[in-house]
This record gives sequence, C-alpha cells and structure tokens, in this order.
Amino acid sequence: MADVLNVLFHGIGTPQRELEPGEDVYWIDADTFHRILDDVVAASAAGALPALRLSFDDSNTSDVTVGLPALLERGLTADFFVLAGRLRSAGSLDADAVRELRDRGMGIGTHGMHHRPWRGLDEDARRDEFETARDRIAEVTGAPVRRAACPLGRYDRRTLGELRRLGYTEVFTSDRRYARPGRWLQPRFSVRRGDTVETFRAQIAASRAPAARTRNALAGTVKRLR
Repeated sequence: MADVLNVLFHGIGTPQRELEPGEDVYWIDADTFHRILDDVVAASAAGALPALRLSFDDSNTSDVTVGLPALLERGLTADFFVLAGRLRSAGSLDADAVRELRDRGMGIGTHGMHHRPWRGLDEDARRDEFETARDRIAEVTGAPVRRAACPLGRYDRRTLGELRRLGYTEVFTSDRRYARPGRWLQPRFSVRRGDTVETFRAQIAASRAPAARTRNALAGTVKRLR
C-alpha cells in the first residue's frame, strides 16, 4: 500500500489579525506558498513523491484570498479545517467564505472552537471543542463534518478515543511523517516560515531515513498511549 504525503499550510502573506504567541512561525509569503505547492504537486505527479493531499488549518482569510485561487488554477482540492470560534472574527474565515470553499469543491473539517490543545481538556471543554464546534460548522455548510485536525498537533489517548466515539472518520495531526491511505489517523508535514522548496523537500526525504522513521513512529505511539 503506497504512502500518502499530507502537506499542511497555515497563514499566507500578511496576517489580517493579531497572531497568537508562536503562530508567526507558520506564516509564509505568497511566493513561497506557490513555489512549494507547485513543487510537491509536480513531484507527486512524476512519482518522485507519494500520493499528495493538501490541507489548511487555522481559518485565516488567506485560505480564500490566496490558497483557493491557487488550488483552482491548478485543478486541485484541499481540506480546510475551520475554527468555529473565529467565524465572526476579523482576519478569519466567515460563514460566507466557508461556504465558498465548500461550493468550490473543497473539503471542510473542524479545527475545534478556540485553537487550544485538545490534550487534557475537561468534559465541558471537550464537548465545546469536539461537538459544539463541529455542529456550528455543519450549520454553515449544511453537511455533516466528519474530519478533524488537532490544534497545535497535540493529542492523547483520551482525545482520540472521544473523537472515535463521536464518529469522526479521519483525524489529522502534525507529526511530520508519511501517512497510510485509509488510516484513521493522518500525520502531516507543516510548511513553516523559512522553508524553501529545497528545505521542505529535504525534510520530507529525511523523514524516510530508518532512524527518523523509528523516532517518529515511537513519538506517535507515545502520544496515542499516554
């Protein structure tokens, strides 16, 4: 069974809102976005990289002003993981933008309510993040929301167990390793500030080294079992 390369983008260009601490690391300029997008698409099509899936986290307006046009120009689709708590916030996707993504053939998933780690939440917070957020996004799209992306890449056994119980069909992480098609848990490679086509391809290649594969597999096991 062939691997899948999940590539994750966050903010592109100039933020239109005040960023949370540490968020700036995941913002890239538009030229870098286009270059990396073209490179991974071409490499995947040529067989130099595995099957490719694209996604966007954090509900930034650049999803529709930069990301969506680039995808449409190339005949691509992606999954957009929406923060329900930002639907009415400046600089973030609003309901009309989410519906535009849906109408253009993009997948819509949940990134929770408040962009906080899902590990260690109490019962009320879990309900807010896993159920209320999902239902709010579903009201906007008019369709069930069945995919989730873990904010800040943090999760644990309880988180995953609750997401399974609630019927999510796929859960995306930021574990920086290849995924397997059809698996419930889908690790992704985040594009970060300072990345270039060359450095990003190098990171992907390095994850294939035996030592890196062992280390990444162990890290994922620890997260799932703790």
